[in-house]
This record gives sequence, structure tokens and C-alpha cells, in this order.
Amino acid sequence: MNKWIVVTTINRPTLAIETIAKLAANGWRTVVVGDKKTPDWHMDGMDFLSVDTQRAEFGPLADLIPYNHYCRKNLGYLWAIRNGAECILETDDDNIPYESFGQDISETRALQFAGGARWINIYKHFTAHHIWPRGLPLDEIASVGSLENGVTRSRFPVQQYLADLDPDVDAVYRLILNKEVTFEQRAGIGIRPDCWVPLNSQNTLFFPSAFPLLYLPCHVSFRMTDIWRSFVLQRLLWLYGEQVAFMPATVRQVRNEHNLMRDFDDEVVGYLNNKKIADRLDEVARSIDTGIGRIRSARALWAGLRELGSVPEIELKIFDAWTAQLA
Repeated sequence: MNKWIVVTTINRPTLAIETIAKLAANGWRTVVVGDKKTPDWHMDGMDFLSVDTQRAEFGPLADLIPYNHYCRKNLGYLWAIRNGAECILETDDDNIPYESFGQDISETRALQFAGGARWINIYKHFTAHHIWPRGLPLDEIASVGSLENGVTRSRFPVQQYLADLDPDVDAVYRLILNKEVTFEQRAGIGIRPDCWVPLNSQNTLFFPSAFPLLYLPCHVSFRMTDIWRSFVLQRLLWLYGEQVAFMPATVRQVRNEHNLMRDFDDEVVGYLNNKKIADRLDEVARSIDTGIGRIRSARALWAGLRELGSVPEIELKIFDAWTAQLA
């Protein structure tokens, strides 16, 4: 399998980057997307895309995507796909891999499923701690759904792996509780259609049928870009009879410095609107003919969020330029 890891950074190689570089011996290739703040550096086993390289390789799209922005990661996805990726594992430069990172890769798995609720706090199925994932509506923290008996074999084109110690939680959790958590190393859990669970971009595996869903919106709150992408991708996967899965932790996060009150401010738009976004995506999805294909289906969902006022018009322009290169 042609396996790729995608990272973006503004730093010199971190411990996480150095550890990821060693995975080249296990058949992984890595692309690191730089930015205007990123020092120019080289490391064996990695393709480093400087700003100049991005402009040379991707033309006008490189300048359409904002600089000094996490969403430059979109160019890393295209680089991996252009180089024949059969799966893409994205992570961040503050997630330090365990030995299990990038191992046991399979799109088809026999898993227990969670269902029975509109929103599911998936973390509660991996720990007894009082904790919830970033992007979960605050009034749904206690909603855990139920686990089905037995396992079902299914395809999971998107699989979210967890992160230990400082997992992906919101600013409310960090301001009030802020406890380190190590998740149980249990089997993965599939999510039934119509059950919403936020996914992030910190340790997430994509297979080819989900590549059109990799696009990170560039003109929304930084703390919602991967969350709103996850809502779009979940709704589209349900449309095509597929699901997402949550898998045990394969990294520990030693989090880069953040201003928690700034994070909180960036997350408020999600606290207030994530349920409206899910409802709007449901409404749009019911009118989509799957025969138009995944790229056009995804665009229809993003257009629905534009009509809702959650994304601006320029988002569709960038999405079109990005998918033109994807195609």
C-alpha cells in the first residue's frame, strides 16, 4: 500500500516530526507543508514543501489558501494523492507517535457499533473520565448513546485515532478541568448513520473514497475548520452507505502553546451553531442524487453551509480550485 502521512508546521523539526521520519522504514512517506513562518529544513524520509515549492507545484491555488494558516495542509493532501497515495494519515507536529502509530492499517474492520443518540460523546466509550471531544455541543456532553452487542464487518473510509495525555478537547474543558487522560486500549467503535460525532485533523486516517472529503475550509474559525469538515464528511459517507470509526490512541499530545481564551472565542461559533449545521447538512443531503459523484455531492453540502451563513462565498471558490487539482 502506498501510505502517506501529512503534516503542516511553522516550526523546526519537533520530537513528533523526528519520530514520524523514522516510519519511512515501515513503508510510510511523509509530506510536511511549510508556511511563511516555517524555517527551511530537510529531513530524510520526508518531502518538505516550502512556500516557493507550493507556488511552483500548485499554481494559483497556493495563493488562494491563506498563508500563516493551518489550512495549508490542503496542499499536503494533494501532494500525497498526486504521488499515488492509497491511504492518508494526517497528524500534527505536537502529536508524538507510539509504536502502534501507522500500524494495522485496514479500511475494512469488524467493530462494535455505537448508536441510539443524535449526538454521541465518543470519549466516554474509551474512558471513565468526565471528558468530551472538541466540537460536541455543550448540551450533549452527557449523550453517550449505546453500544450494540457483537461486531459487524464494514468499510470505514475515515478512521479517527485518539490522542493520550492532552487529547482534543475544547477550551471549556481545559479552563475548568484540564486533566491529563490516557484512553483505554480497547477495540475501535463504528458510528451508526445519523449519529453525529466530531472528528479532528490530529490523528485521522483516510482511504481513497474519502479523499474528496479531505478539504479543510479556510475562511471559518480556526477551531472549527476540521470539526465542520467532519460534519460534511460524515453526512456524505452516510449518503453513500459508509461510516466513520473511532480507534484507540496511537499518539500522545504534548500540546503546542495556546491562548485558551482565544481558543474559547474561536469555539463559540461552534457552541452556538453546530446543531444548526448538522440539521442543514441533513436537509441538503436529502436532495442529493448520489449519481453526481462525491466531489459534487461534497460541494452541495458546502454550498448548503454557505446558504446557512456558516462559510463565505470564497470558500466555494477555493474548494473548486482544490477539487480541480484533485480530479
